[in-house]
Amino acid sequence: MNELSLHILDICQNSIKANADLIEITITENIDKNIFMIEITDNGHGMSKLTLSEVSDPFFTTRTTRKVGLGVSLFKMAAEMANGSCVLSSIVDIGTKVTAIFEHNHLDRAPLGAIEDSINILILNEREIEILYTHKYNNQIYIFDTREVKKVLDGIPFTDYNVIMWIKNNIKEGIKMIQEEESR
Repeated sequence: MNELSLHILDICQNSIKANADLIEITITENIDKNIFMIEITDNGHGMSKLTLSEVSDPFFTTRTTRKVGLGVSLFKMAAEMANGSCVLSSIVDIGTKVTAIFEHNHLDRAPLGAIEDSINILILNEREIEILYTHKYNNQIYIFDTREVKKVLDGIPFTDYNVIMWIKNNIKEGIKMIQEEESR
């Protein structure tokens, strides 16, 4: 995967399969400390210690349709290639947290990519889930929360084309705004 947003989408799809109904995605960019961090937390059914110890092995999967599970192992490899790390923690019946840290200016750090598209895909999932997306850029913060958007929409579905486009543009412009604000 050549964009981090695709890794995020893959990890979040695992959260949905684990029956999470709330997924929190936090991206922290600290230019001064040269850190690009992605945290994904869910309230799904969690993993046992045994499963947690095996999950980054590409030949381990809980799926029955294929024999390999590359998502977590590829995400971990992407972080390590950018002089970073990837840590998973999980508690059965509580949820799972994945934290990947990258060197922000590392040549091998993939770009974030179209995170707005990944979030839209998650929102349009057949199962209703809540997404809390937070993007921190040095001292600036952008937050997108489906629970707040639902209040404003007042019954208009997320599947409405205008809503899909609004979400996409809001996230894209929100990230751009905090990056520009910080550079002033």
